[in-house]
Amino acid sequence: MAIPMPMVQDIRRLDRQGLSRAQIARRLHVDRGTVAKYADMRDCSPRPKTDRRYGSKIDPYTHLVDSWLEADRLMPRKQRHTIKRVHERLLAETDYDGEYSTTLRYVHRWREANRSGADQQGFIRLDWRAGSMQVDFGLARAVIAGGQTDVHCLVVSLPWSNMRLCVALPGENAECLCHGLMLVFEHIGGVPPLVVMDNATGAGHRNAKGEVTLTDVFAAFVAHHRIEVRFCNPYSGNEKGSVENAVGFLRRNIMVPPLHAESYEQLSRLMLERCDELAEVSYCPRLMDVPVTQVFAEEQASLMPLPSTVFDPVRWQTRMADKYGLVDIDSNQYLAGACHARSRVLAAIRWDTVTLTSPATGEFLAEYPRLYGKSNSVEDPVLVFPQLALKPRAWRESTIRPDIPDDIRGWLDSMDDKTLKESLKAIAYACQAAGFEPVMQACDEILACNRDMGLHADTLTPIALRMRDGDWQYPGAIDEPDLSGYDRFITSDRHTNNDQEGMQ
Repeated sequence: MAIPMPMVQDIRRLDRQGLSRAQIARRLHVDRGTVAKYADMRDCSPRPKTDRRYGSKIDPYTHLVDSWLEADRLMPRKQRHTIKRVHERLLAETDYDGEYSTTLRYVHRWREANRSGADQQGFIRLDWRAGSMQVDFGLARAVIAGGQTDVHCLVVSLPWSNMRLCVALPGENAECLCHGLMLVFEHIGGVPPLVVMDNATGAGHRNAKGEVTLTDVFAAFVAHHRIEVRFCNPYSGNEKGSVENAVGFLRRNIMVPPLHAESYEQLSRLMLERCDELAEVSYCPRLMDVPVTQVFAEEQASLMPLPSTVFDPVRWQTRMADKYGLVDIDSNQYLAGACHARSRVLAAIRWDTVTLTSPATGEFLAEYPRLYGKSNSVEDPVLVFPQLALKPRAWRESTIRPDIPDDIRGWLDSMDDKTLKESLKAIAYACQAAGFEPVMQACDEILACNRDMGLHADTLTPIALRMRDGDWQYPGAIDEPDLSGYDRFITSDRHTNNDQEGMQ
């Protein structure tokens, strides 16, 4: 990029003073490449223009490039030819052997000459007041609980100070959006008076007239925190350009290499910590050489206080269970129990859990981790065992059979119908009292002691309850009393010794 000679002199003067290239670029409002070019240049005198009398290597192929670029007008903005893609197609589909810079100059000239009316309108500079927040979602890859997962990152930016933060979520629904914003509000210690976002599915839906209707959960969240929400115009990402830039910035500087965590909560804490570290070494665009943390400390005075009552982002829905007792929620199925088949079930849907209750009695039925994706199902073994006790022959084909430990599963497979029915009935009764995991531990202890004794409710349930409470100690680990004296008393050796003493 050619710049005026006085600016070249300023670059060379500041470089001699020892300023870094980044500081020079911020002070003179130029890019770092330009600073590096003129700071290292020995001869800054103007050069003659290149002689173009003999044409360019791209001239025989301009009609092809023109057709590609003209066809892009009918394509979405993010699905158009980049200059790199134009150059790659020329090399692959024609005999073109020019340099990338030649392609770059021609495409730039074509776009300048064929700018549409919308492109010629330009953009409006915006001045954001302190406390305003922009919100957007971005996608990144991380390792959670040992598995690689595509994480939905909720990114927020406060343009006045250029403070940028993000948290990890499993989806972009209303419950995840509210939970993520609550994590950010708690981290910064306040609530922004204004939130600007696009028409994300979790926040609201835009109709054909351009009107946005908030989802019920997000509308309650906004009212609880007294927030003003503003939505951008369609295809106008520049209206929240600060957070658009923050999505890429944080993804490159935080998620490379991919972070490892045991849960979304831990991953969010790691991301917020790294955001704070980046804020300490980043600078506010309005104030050169002033760290973001220092400007954000002033901006915190413009935030509203946190509500005294914590908001619960929950969506209540009534669903009809099918003949298996499964309830369909967001294209995933959760087991309410066979006894509730073809009846209504009330579901409390949060970002991480789904709780099922009876709408008539308020009875708690089950709670599951929320599934993301489609056509997945989850079942609580506690609800399945009572049905298996009634129909023991379905044991070998049951869906919960893989969840049973190998030793217990193998023992149940080897039992006859009568013993299997009694054992499944005992496990079902114990699961209702103590839960699935303690019962499996109790079964393992009993079978390790005596596999022929079998599983009975009167012995399995007390052991499972004690294991659940953490006060169980296996009797085999205790030293047994010495009973050899009793053995000698009741054996024939004692009578033989007495007879011998009488003869003497």
